Amino acid sequence: MIERSLDLDAVEAFVRIAELGSFTRAAEAMGTAQAAVSLKLKRLEDRLGCRLIERTPRHVQLSARGAAFLEHARELLAVHDRALATFAQARQRLTIGISDHVAGPELPALIARMNAQDPQLLIEIRIASSGDLLQRFDRRELDTVIVRMHVGRNDGELLAQEKFGWFAAPGWQHRAGEPLPLATLAEPCGVRAMAGQTLDAVGLPWTEIFVGGGVAAVVAAVMAGLGVAALAPRMLPLGAVDVGARLGLPELPRLPVLLHTRVRDGRPRDALAALSAAFRSAVRG
Repeated sequence: MIERSLDLDAVEAFVRIAELGSFTRAAEAMGTAQAAVSLKLKRLEDRLGCRLIERTPRHVQLSARGAAFLEHARELLAVHDRALATFAQARQRLTIGISDHVAGPELPALIARMNAQDPQLLIEIRIASSGDLLQRFDRRELDTVIVRMHVGRNDGELLAQEKFGWFAAPGWQHRAGEPLPLATLAEPCGVRAMAGQTLDAVGLPWTEIFVGGGVAAVVAAVMAGLGVAALAPRMLPLGAVDVGARLGLPELPRLPVLLHTRVRDGRPRDALAALSAAFRSAVRG
């Protein structure tokens, strides 16, 4: 017979594993050890009398019972948070700056879910270049920034090393004898600098055919067939093609994603741990 109460910490562990697809990343998000997360899940499965997560050497996936329980688990955590919020003090605010080359298409849904899970924490996002965000962080205008490596800085916590490729629209052809047409962000942009330096190092001529105000504009230019862009695969819509091998372009180095923060405890730190784990999951794919 199933007992009437559930351990909310165990329910949270299950939801984190399901959303992040990894025991390790779930542990990072919860600020605990992987063994502790595994134990919480086992206790929950024992309590419910069924297996919720199917474990394989390469990944984890929900069982049929786990998939059915997931939405109920999310609702249970949300009700619990709303009940606590009734007695909480004033709403806390967390302002996060994220580099345009780091913020992927999954960001709005992620932030919305985080705000919904903790009604007493207001998360505000600012998107800009890494250099601009670091300056604002140093002026204490932002609590936290998630950026690319910036020249002259060697601080920050490494979240992940992200792969880049040379992407173009399906069917796009480079005209022989002409410089490689690039779609880029405006200066200063670390990805733009990296792409140009990589081409210069092997003596390949290039020209900027499109300079956009954001990654979305650069992606639109690429898909319109204007040229090639150095981008992370997760930034691209379905249909974009990595043309590096076909064109004989040099391999691009991986670029680090770094976290700079003054947040150390409380609700903001919990939210930041979850956000960091989500970025690690997205970047590592």
